[in-house]
Amino acid sequence: MIIKYASVGAAVALICIAPVAAGSENHDRDEIIVEGLRLAAPASEAGSSVSIITAEDIELRGYAFALDALASAPGVTLNQNGAFGGLATVRIRGAASDQTLVLLDGVPLGDPTAVGGGYDFSLLDAADIERIEVLKGPQSTLWGSDAIGGVVNIITKRPEAGIGARLFAEGGSFKTYRGGAAIFGANDAGDFRLAASGIASDGISKADAGDGNGEADDYDAQTYAARGGLNLPHGLWFEARARYMEGETEIDGFPPPNFSLADTNDYSRTEQFTTAATLYAPLFGDRLENSFMAGFTDIKRTGNFGGFAALDKGDRLILRYQGTLNIDARHRLAFGAEREENEANSDETSIDSFFALYELKPFDGLTLTAGVRNDDHSQFGSATTARAAASWSPSQYVTLRGSWGEGFKAPTIFQLTQTFGLLPANGDLQPETSSAFDIGVDLTAPNNRAMLSVTYFDRDTENLIIFAPNFRYENLDATKANGIETALDIAVTDAISLSVSHAYIDAEDATTGERQIRIPRHSGDFAVIYKNGPISGSAVLRYNGAETEGAFGTDVPSWVRVDLAASYQVNETIELYSRIENLFDENYQQISGFGTPGLSATGGVRLVF
Repeated sequence: MIIKYASVGAAVALICIAPVAAGSENHDRDEIIVEGLRLAAPASEAGSSVSIITAEDIELRGYAFALDALASAPGVTLNQNGAFGGLATVRIRGAASDQTLVLLDGVPLGDPTAVGGGYDFSLLDAADIERIEVLKGPQSTLWGSDAIGGVVNIITKRPEAGIGARLFAEGGSFKTYRGGAAIFGANDAGDFRLAASGIASDGISKADAGDGNGEADDYDAQTYAARGGLNLPHGLWFEARARYMEGETEIDGFPPPNFSLADTNDYSRTEQFTTAATLYAPLFGDRLENSFMAGFTDIKRTGNFGGFAALDKGDRLILRYQGTLNIDARHRLAFGAEREENEANSDETSIDSFFALYELKPFDGLTLTAGVRNDDHSQFGSATTARAAASWSPSQYVTLRGSWGEGFKAPTIFQLTQTFGLLPANGDLQPETSSAFDIGVDLTAPNNRAMLSVTYFDRDTENLIIFAPNFRYENLDATKANGIETALDIAVTDAISLSVSHAYIDAEDATTGERQIRIPRHSGDFAVIYKNGPISGSAVLRYNGAETEGAFGTDVPSWVRVDLAASYQVNETIELYSRIENLFDENYQQISGFGTPGLSATGGVRLVF
C-alpha cells in the first residue's frame, strides 16, 4: 500500500543511537533485556558487546529501512550498490558481509541461493521493527553457522493492549512516497497485529551520475506482516507470525564495449516469505521454560542482467527446541536442539545442532556465562564452538566486561555445487572458522549525566572460502582484525544532550597484510540532541573513512554527511515530522562507481488511534 503524502519541511535530525554498552541517555541498561543472548538478560549483564536500536530511535531519525538504523552502531559497516533497492550488506568488526547472521524474530534470513549466503538488507522496511540487537563478535555457540562477525537480531512490533491503529504517510525528493498502516489488539485471550507498508520512488542512477549516468532507476517495494497469539490452558502460549516482502528495482550493469559500470536497462526483483510458529510451555511452576519453534523462509529472485534472464529459488526450514531451567536466583541453564534444512535450486544441505549455556551469579554484581554447541553438517561433518563471558560491576558507576567466542560458517550450496572449469565442484569444502575476544569498561558519572564506553576487540578467521585460480571454491584464505569502539553520552541540560561514537578497525589479510576491502579504519558519528515537550530532533554528523576496493575498483575516499530531522506532536493523535539528508550535498560513494543521493528532504505525518 502506497499512501502519497507531501508534507512539512525540514528540521533537526534525530537521536543518535549509542550502543547499550555506552549507557545511552535513551535507554536504561538495567531495563533492556537482550533476547539474542539465548539466556535473555539485561544488557548490563551481557558480558558481550551489544548495541540496541529501538523503535523510538528509528522513528525519531525518520529511518525508512533497517539498513539506515544499523549505520549508527559502532563497528558496523554498510555497503550498498546504489540507493533505493541496490544490494545492501552489513559487516561487523571487519568480518565479511556473509559472516553476519541476520535473524527476524528468531528465524534466519540469509539467502540460500546467494554465493555466500548473506542477507540483502535493501528490502527490510523499518516500519514494523520494535528493536534491533547487534551482538558483536563470534556467536556460533548461540546461533550456529554464519555468526562469525556477529548477529543482527531483529524483533518486530508486538500487539498492544486494547484495540488500536497506527498510520503514517510521507513524501519527498526523487518523487519518493512511503506509507503504511497497522491494526492491533490484545486481551486476556490473546493478541493480533496486521501491518502493511510500501515505498515507491523514481530513485537516482545506481551508476554514479558524476560519471555521466543520468538515467534514474525506479524502486518499488511492499511489506505485509501478520502475527497472533493465543493463551491456552495450563499456562501454554501459542504464537504464529508471517511476513511477505517484495521489491523491484532498476539496476545498472557493465555493458560492452567498455564493460564499465554505466546506465543499462537491467532490473532485479525479489520476493521473500517468512513464517514461524512457536509454542511456549512452562513446567514446574515456571521453573522450566520450554519453547518449540518451526520457522520457514522462501526466497525467489528474478531479473535481467545484461540481456540474460535470471531465476533463483531457495528455502530454509528450521526446527528448534530450547529449555531454560531457572535453578535459583544465581543459577540458570539453557539447552536445546535444532535442525536446519536448506534448499537452493534443487540442491540441499542440512545441519543438526545441540547446545547448552550456563549462567552463574556468584555474588551481586558479577555475572558469568559459558556455553558449548555442536553442529553436524550433512556435507562436511561436525563443528564444535564454545564461548564465555563475564560482567562485573564493582560499583553502580563502573562495569567491567569481557567475552571470548568461536564462530563458524558452513559452505553454501552454491560453493559446494558450482564450478566454472574442468574440475568438478569441491564437495570437500570445510567451514570457515574464527576465534575472538573483547574487553571493555562502562563508566557512569555519579549524577548519571555522562556515560563512557570503551571496548577493545581482536578476531582471527581461518579457512576462508574463496574462488580459486582452478575455477572452483577452496579453503585458502585467512583474515584478522582488531580495534577499539568508543561511545560517549553527555546530558548538557534536561533538553539538550551530545552523543559521540567512534570505531577504529584494523582488518587485513593474514597472509599478505593488505587491508580488507570495504572496511574503513575510522568511522563514527556526532549528534546534538534536543527533546523538549512536543518538539524533538537532532543534527547528526556521520563520518566514514577511506576504503580500499582492492582489485575490484577505485578506492573510495572518506566522506562526511550531515542529516537533520525534527518532529512535532500536535496532539495525542497527530505527529508531524520531517528530515533533511545530506544537508551539504556531499558527493560520496559507499562502493566504487555507485551513486548516493545528494541533498534531499522528506515530510510526513503519523496518526495514532
